Amino acid sequence: MPGLVALDHVQLAMPAGGEDAARAFYTGLLGLPEVAKPPVLAARGGCWFESAAVKLHLGIEADFRPARKAHPALLVDDLAALGVLLGAAGHPVTPDDALPGTARGYVDDPFGNRIELIQA
Repeated sequence: MPGLVALDHVQLAMPAGGEDAARAFYTGLLGLPEVAKPPVLAARGGCWFESAAVKLHLGIEADFRPARKAHPALLVDDLAALGVLLGAAGHPVTPDDALPGTARGYVDDPFGNRIELIQA
């Protein structure tokens, strides 16, 4: 039976004109490098951020509403240090201890999309 192999990427929405704010957050704070979108897709706006382990794409949505429940969960190597960095930049991390033995928290991207951060 054919099956799933892996997750290729996660796409979040953002409002038109949000590319600079996305770059500041996803590259500047989270360290995800931006990659060029294919020319046919670049004309639509948005931006793609990709590393060897994470592919996160942001696309423009005309009637944008942030994702408050649906979210990507990103593994991080130092949740406490990242929390300090994000908080100092105006993106406080809300700790969550609902899963015993798992250090995790939530942060909103510049557009209000929920991002879960989990200590690897």
